[in-house]
Amino acid sequence: MVENYDDALSFIHGRTKFKKSDHLNRMRQFLELLGNPQKELSAIHVAGTNGKGSTVAYLRDLLMSQGYTVGTFTSPFLIRFNERISVDGEPISDSELIKLVNRVQPVVADLDAHYPEGGPTEFEIITAMMFLYFKSQVDVAVIEVGIGGLLDSTNVFTPVVSVITTIGFDHMKILGNTLPEIAAQKAGIIKQGVPVVAGRLPESAMQVVETTAAKNNSPLYRVGYEVTTKIKSETGWQEKFDYQFGDQQFKGLTISMLGDYQVDNASCALTAFIIYQTQRHQIVRSADITRSLAKTVWAGRFEPLNQEPLIVIDGAHNEPAIEELRALLKQRFSENEIYVLFSVLADKQHDKMLATLRTVPNLHIILTTFQGPGTRAVTDPKALAAQYDEDDRIEVIDNWQMAIGVILQRMSAEDLFLITGSLYFISDVRAFFEEP
Repeated sequence: MVENYDDALSFIHGRTKFKKSDHLNRMRQFLELLGNPQKELSAIHVAGTNGKGSTVAYLRDLLMSQGYTVGTFTSPFLIRFNERISVDGEPISDSELIKLVNRVQPVVADLDAHYPEGGPTEFEIITAMMFLYFKSQVDVAVIEVGIGGLLDSTNVFTPVVSVITTIGFDHMKILGNTLPEIAAQKAGIIKQGVPVVAGRLPESAMQVVETTAAKNNSPLYRVGYEVTTKIKSETGWQEKFDYQFGDQQFKGLTISMLGDYQVDNASCALTAFIIYQTQRHQIVRSADITRSLAKTVWAGRFEPLNQEPLIVIDGAHNEPAIEELRALLKQRFSENEIYVLFSVLADKQHDKMLATLRTVPNLHIILTTFQGPGTRAVTDPKALAAQYDEDDRIEVIDNWQMAIGVILQRMSAEDLFLITGSLYFISDVRAFFEEP
């Protein structure tokens, strides 16, 4: 029995992080012993290299606008672990978390003792707790895949709709080294006869998704094909676009998250929402959609922490996300000097990420380091800077708090200060800015 919150977290975080496996039998056995709560859920499943979190947030707000109680399962968290399992945007309470740990603990001990491959991993335990909690709490759940899809421990239920937001290079050690290999993992969430919504995927990845959908007789709705959007040029902190899907047409929708890719994420969410409502024979009201999309925010995605000077955090933590960030900077901030404070986990494509950032002309890059999560190493900023000796726009300040002070002294009121490279890093930065 765990008595308090810290013990509950110690139990969860004390588990093995990852066990390579080519099946989900242990997860299924685990859920069976818990009474298969996943079978009683109405849920939408969201996979993708990037954009999952924002898409989940748009979907949550769209569904809540209809009076549904909505569970969301996301990772990682920005401030507290409890954010990962939320209902109507409110993280699970400490007391409920303790209850869930006490519910799963004896089952975990049983599997540890008797299951041939050993007991469940940390993520499998969190996933099982989420299924148990949502079963009794929500009308509908929006469940984000951890890594990949096919072998992810969330991939043990039949959703009402599956969503694949983007496919790019990340987690290659686990998912494969080519886009079709990675796409095959993401497309693993496609279930027999269940509709699939896909964002703008590279052609080789889209072919895999199309083939998998056809094999499963799953209707496929692709942004840029069956779903069309037209972005209007916009000033201020918003994007404006028209949207069409079948006979559903909405003009002048606005979202408060910047970037063309956020229009794609919102379009994926809106399409999944329309399919969900249609399957339930519910009407889709234009006013609800307009209001809902306009108010959605997702912490850590090009999120302004301060207005004058403009300080923004962005959780871009892989090469495809940095590509999107570069496009946004060139489109919206070409007239501004941009100071970037950059730190990244060592297992990411840090050299490619930095090379991409360097192509933005009006940029000053300060490389730094931070305390990584658990045992994960952070890229050495000096070693990274050494690759770009000739670029005088790149410098190293090891202490990130000190780096923030230095940058704030250098910049003027019109400049942009962007902090990026890792979700874990911006989580620390956010806490630093929120300290009284």
